[in-house]
Amino acid sequence: MILVRNDNFEISEENGKVFMLTYSAGFPLKEFDSILRSHPRLKLSNFSILKTVLATESTSPVEIGRWLPNVEAEIARDKMSASIFIYETTDYVHKNKDKLNQQILDTLANEGITHGILDFDITKIEPGKAFLIAQGTPPVTGTDAQITYLPKPERRPVILDDGKADYYDMNFISEISEGSWLGEKIPATLGKSGQNVCGDILAAPPGRDFPIRYDKKSAYEVEEDGKTVIRSKIAGVLDDVKGMIGVNRHLPIHGDVGIETGNLEFNGSLSIKGTVTSGYTVIATGDISIEGAEGVSGAKLIKSIEGDVYIRGGIFGLGSTLVEAGGNIFVKHVNEANLVAADSIHIGFYSLGSQLSAHSIFVDERKGKIIGGQAVAKSAIVTAISGNRLERRTDLIIESVNKQESYSLMQEKAALLKQLQSEISVYEAKIKSLLPILNQMTTQQIAIFEQTKQSLSKMKADAVTVDREIKLMMDEMRHAGKEEIIVTKEAHPGTYIQIGKKSSLLTKMTNGKFLLEFGELNV
Repeated sequence: MILVRNDNFEISEENGKVFMLTYSAGFPLKEFDSILRSHPRLKLSNFSILKTVLATESTSPVEIGRWLPNVEAEIARDKMSASIFIYETTDYVHKNKDKLNQQILDTLANEGITHGILDFDITKIEPGKAFLIAQGTPPVTGTDAQITYLPKPERRPVILDDGKADYYDMNFISEISEGSWLGEKIPATLGKSGQNVCGDILAAPPGRDFPIRYDKKSAYEVEEDGKTVIRSKIAGVLDDVKGMIGVNRHLPIHGDVGIETGNLEFNGSLSIKGTVTSGYTVIATGDISIEGAEGVSGAKLIKSIEGDVYIRGGIFGLGSTLVEAGGNIFVKHVNEANLVAADSIHIGFYSLGSQLSAHSIFVDERKGKIIGGQAVAKSAIVTAISGNRLERRTDLIIESVNKQESYSLMQEKAALLKQLQSEISVYEAKIKSLLPILNQMTTQQIAIFEQTKQSLSKMKADAVTVDREIKLMMDEMRHAGKEEIIVTKEAHPGTYIQIGKKSSLLTKMTNGKFLLEFGELNV
């Protein structure tokens, strides 16, 4: 088929190949561009061949390119899109719209493009340029499982002054009734499959699943409206059980702990509306809340093995009261008492002549005071004022962590925890196997069974304690070298500052942040 014939050359097409026969050399290369524009289906192999052919008379036709189909489809490598090319002039396209529309549809069918074909206006397709004609549907990843827990109120004491009395309040005990909602899990979805332009189904990855964690002794799960809902088995207080949400047993005391109640020891949390009177002892595995506005005076021992202690009205220790917590201690003020917390001690107003020991000690930085006694911490001590105008000796001490010793001790405790967990599994299996025959046991066998349960409870309490100790040691090691004592307003003469092995007894009024700089105390 003859495509072009003039005085200089003849261009013809045969079996999709384009040939040129040159009669007379010297046709300008730049003028050849008009021929290409009028024949969009002509695609040159390269310009160097064309240049040579135009410059040399030939006796036989020379191949210079190929003759494209007037409609051509191209599928992307990932098969998620396809484009169409029209190799015709704009004038031809406008005059043959219906014909070309059908050719496009036929081309798509021949190429196996069946999905996601887009509406198109052929008059907007530029000759020789790609035009998006089909778009695949990508798969939609399933949604991840969504877990929500009942939030445990942040324990942050608030100091209020209404002009008549100072209050040291906080939302300490969160009471839970039996069957209460504790959390829920919306399961992960499978996702929605996709399809490429060739109609192939593309599988969708499912959403990620996460376990919902809760204490199975105090809570249970139930399916409600397609969700896994966690509800309380018992009435009690919201608690954190080994990092899982749960409910601890709760014993409310509506008056004082004293002659009527005797000393108290309880496996759970205690809330005392009144006070703990002089000489009496209160011990609980969970949190202890003493809410009487008059505080505690002369109590012998207040001890939370695993939880926190909150004393709204303060402590008048009379030199004999000991308060211990496996977690934190929150108290309005402390007079001549001993406080020991595995985590932190928070004091609202002042500590007078008391012994404080914790990971961190915080006395209100606006007007809190530590006067006399000792405050010994592992990480930080913060107060507004230390000592007094009478230059009463007040010791603020940070015991720096020996990393090597701490690491060795932490390894020992990790080995102990692993051993306890192994023994707990053995005891749990033993108790589970005996439960079905409990009614057939003799009195002696039942006594042994109860002893086994008590041993299991003790091992679990020990495991919680060791786990907490390991976490605190890890925190201490992370903060090693960052220990600091902060006195925001007045550090009186007589204040003794010690961090690690470096110490100084203040002889003049100062304030600020005391720490080790280049191995020396910056006093």
